[in-house]
Amino acid sequence: MLFSSLFFLWVFLPVVLLGSRVLPRSWVNPFLTIASLFFYAWGEPLYVLIMLASIAVNYTCGLLLDRAACEGGRKTVLTVGIVINLLLLFCFKYLGLFVQTLNSALSVAGIGAALPVPEIALPIGISFFTFQGMSYVVDVYRGEVQAQKRPMVVALYISFFPQLIAGPIVRYKDICEQIENRHMTLEQFAQGVRRFIYGLGKKVLISNVMAQSVDALYALDISREMDGVMAWCAAIMYAFQIYYDFSGYSDMAIGLGKMFGFEFLENFNYPYLSRSIREFWRRWHISLSTWFREYVYIPLGGNRKGVKRTYLNLLIVFFLTGIWHGAGYGFILWGLYHGFFSVVERLGFGRVLKQHPVFSRIYLFFVVIFGWVFFRVENLADALFAIKRMIMPWAYAVQRPIAEFVTPHAVIIGVCAFVGMGVVQQLLKRLKLDERLRFSLLEIIYLMLILLLSIAALASNTYNPFIYFKF
Repeated sequence: MLFSSLFFLWVFLPVVLLGSRVLPRSWVNPFLTIASLFFYAWGEPLYVLIMLASIAVNYTCGLLLDRAACEGGRKTVLTVGIVINLLLLFCFKYLGLFVQTLNSALSVAGIGAALPVPEIALPIGISFFTFQGMSYVVDVYRGEVQAQKRPMVVALYISFFPQLIAGPIVRYKDICEQIENRHMTLEQFAQGVRRFIYGLGKKVLISNVMAQSVDALYALDISREMDGVMAWCAAIMYAFQIYYDFSGYSDMAIGLGKMFGFEFLENFNYPYLSRSIREFWRRWHISLSTWFREYVYIPLGGNRKGVKRTYLNLLIVFFLTGIWHGAGYGFILWGLYHGFFSVVERLGFGRVLKQHPVFSRIYLFFVVIFGWVFFRVENLADALFAIKRMIMPWAYAVQRPIAEFVTPHAVIIGVCAFVGMGVVQQLLKRLKLDERLRFSLLEIIYLMLILLLSIAALASNTYNPFIYFKF
């Protein structure tokens, strides 16, 4: 089920909100758990069993960790829990890529027999709820939280519908107290509605418009039909599309959480205003970068085991970040690409960036834009063709007028996307108008306009699924 669907907005959400208000307090969490499972099962009724299995495994591991009498037993439980979670993720997400890679290796070795590549549908959001489950087990092992005795609490933590299928990744230690003891206030509810409407507008009014042009451009035969102007327009518009798509979903998730009394951590902080790749990852998909820092980078030794080991740890984390996004070589290359620039900045280039604010923003723009090409274009050869046209646009004759793909409407929305990715927000903050405008009559009218336009767009069936649903 999509947040940006009329059924969710007019049926599911009102019913769940009403139920959470009128039911006795002791019934609210079970009710939200059942509603969340229904939300997930709406699009994938069979795959809800995968989620239930994940809940059962992680809940059981938590209990076993609590009861283990020795450190060896605790480590065994931790290892088994992590292995089961990773096997679940591997079988449904990476098995096909593994078999393809193995077949390629067999072919290079001169072994003709090829293994059949399994075609397994990917359960939506499996990377998100698997990582949440693993963080619960690790936090219990570390003693940062107590093992939860009530399975319904763990079930709600893993399945809660606002952040279930596209994040942000919520750690149990950040939310366990809220699950059992939260207070829903009218002010918090109003803040949640405000945040949700802004997120809905990002998705429906900006990201979807960008997506139409991006999909049309990348549907071309890149090696024959795409020129330099097309390549640049596609890459820049995709940068807008993915930011407003994912940050819009995060805004809606955070807003929905507030409506039910939960406070989720921020997932985006105007990443395109960054001045280095290192800063970019402090602002982009914050919950994922935080997860990898706490559960991979620091356990590997972080920056405590020498310079070379630090660089290796960074590359490992970015490799895993890339493959987390999808079972494809383009995602792996995208991750290592960001890892390479992160290492370069640590080698000393980061100091240069700090001293030259204009150059640093130009640098980040080019690095991120080229990176998104690898992320978006599934075929590596086509991605390289597109980048070649971006680097040397003069070498490729104009194939077709760009107006065929980028309409005046898309240009206007693109300008709005540019000023809305942090530019206007920073200006309002400097003028000290941001707090004065919050919940003012002007903002209320603005929010009503966004909501009406979004509903009108949804009614005309102009929306598309969220990009991060497939991760």
